[in-house]
Amino acid sequence: MYPNLYFALLDLFGIDLPFLKLVNSFGFFVAMAFLVGGYIISIEFSRLTTLGVFKPNHTEVIIGKPATIFEIASQAIIGYLFGWKFLYLAINAGTLFNGSSLPQSHLFSSEGSVLLGVLLASILGGLKWWEAKKHELPEPKLEKTTVFPKEHVGGILTTAAIGGILGAKLFHLIEYPEQFVAFFKTPSLNAFLGGLTIYGGLIVGGLSVYFYSRHYGLKFLNVADSSAPALMLGYGIGRLGCQISGDGDWGIANPKPQPDWLSWLPEWTWSYNFPNNVNGVGRFISDSDPWSVYPGYGTCLDIAVYPTSLYETILSVLLFIILWKLRTRFKTAGLIFATYLMMNGLERFFIEKIRVNTTFDLLGITMTQAELISTALFIGGATLFYVLRRREVNI
Repeated sequence: MYPNLYFALLDLFGIDLPFLKLVNSFGFFVAMAFLVGGYIISIEFSRLTTLGVFKPNHTEVIIGKPATIFEIASQAIIGYLFGWKFLYLAINAGTLFNGSSLPQSHLFSSEGSVLLGVLLASILGGLKWWEAKKHELPEPKLEKTTVFPKEHVGGILTTAAIGGILGAKLFHLIEYPEQFVAFFKTPSLNAFLGGLTIYGGLIVGGLSVYFYSRHYGLKFLNVADSSAPALMLGYGIGRLGCQISGDGDWGIANPKPQPDWLSWLPEWTWSYNFPNNVNGVGRFISDSDPWSVYPGYGTCLDIAVYPTSLYETILSVLLFIILWKLRTRFKTAGLIFATYLMMNGLERFFIEKIRVNTTFDLLGITMTQAELISTALFIGGATLFYVLRRREVNI
């Protein structure tokens, strides 16, 4: 496993770029999930615009204005933060990340370069002023402009990301209340970013997109249909990040030998010890183990477990292909999204049977939070599908 991109590139290609120790493997794949998802949604928005489902909006903007102090200052502040912290860490990564301490300890510290911060702040602030100056008019004027539906993809992704991260953290703290108490006793950015629950992100992120769609006059069921294949594939890409980083989303112990009918697959696809997992869980890797030790990590699970994140990635890709094929066959808005909810619910419910998770009792039934939510998603998706098909028949 590769806890960050540095060890991945070094091991696979022999490329030694110390500043990549800052790029957590899971975070990288989450970013890739958003980029790929945004591309897929933009394709669907363009297709539905051509079909007349989505229509462009018209708005008025003032052009020819000089840049305001606030606009220049906000760009300068962003530039200062990036220069002071990230540029400083990138330039000095070879020495700062040379020991056994994790790069995050430097990221969430007061270390930085004021000089680099001021330099980048001046550059970004100056560029903002210069860009506005190029288009400045003697007398600013009001102009009508057309906003195409595809242009909302960035806003939808931003809304989903903010709502999704907050929801994922909230649901994780509900599932693990001891971490909720610990977080408020010693709050930190590192503690906030650690531990996320996918269904919390899906629910709160989905609600955020709903309100965004209503605000801009976009038909939510069509937005949901356009997002469904992207959500499925994005989930698979995110789970690939879980698998590669070893972030704890693995299965239960699997000491059984690999079946003969799966002998054509690598053994780690059946059971794996997740060496150098990003959570630092398990025993220390010994000389008798077949894995290298990465500085700052170097632990592995005592007993091999099911690599459930890998299974979910494979299932998500297959389900994405099905949704992608169905998207042009279903004509009623909401059917694709309803199908996604059912697929998502089924996939997660059954994978929970071999995953490690906190359980609770509900009406005498022992289940996990994910099992409860996945059941609700399947029932909700099936109900929505039935109602929409009935409406389709009655029209």
